[in-house]
Amino acid sequence: MATVLEVKAIFNDAREMHRAAMLQMASGDIRDAAEKAWRSTKRAADALILARTGEETEKSPATSRALRALAAGDRAISSLVSRYYTRMGALHGECFYLGLCEPQEDVDRLIRETMDYIQDAEALAETA
Repeated sequence: MATVLEVKAIFNDAREMHRAAMLQMASGDIRDAAEKAWRSTKRAADALILARTGEETEKSPATSRALRALAAGDRAISSLVSRYYTRMGALHGECFYLGLCEPQEDVDRLIRETMDYIQDAEALAETA
C-alpha cells in the first residue's frame, strides 16, 4: 500500500504546479497556465487514486479510468470526476493544444479553482 509520504509528495507536486499556473496566468501566458493547471489536476487525481487503491497511475487514460472506478464505489468522488474532465477538455485540450482560450474569464476561473479541486481530492484521500 502507498505510504502517506508518497501521497503527500504527489499532492505537494499538484500544489506546486498550481502555483506555477497562477504565476503564468499573472504574466499573461494563459496557454501555459492552462496546461499547468491541468497537470496539477491530474496529479491531485493521481494522489487520490494512490491513497485509495495503492496503485500508481502515470498516463491520463489510466488516471481517468481509475478515477471513474473510484467514483462508482464512492459518491463523494463523483464531483471530482466531472471537474477532472472539464479541466482535461477546456484547459488541456482546447486552450493548451488548440489555443482556444476564450472566454478568458472562464479559463481564468478554471485555473484559479483548480486549488479547490486539489483540496477536495486531498480531503477524500485522507478518508481512505
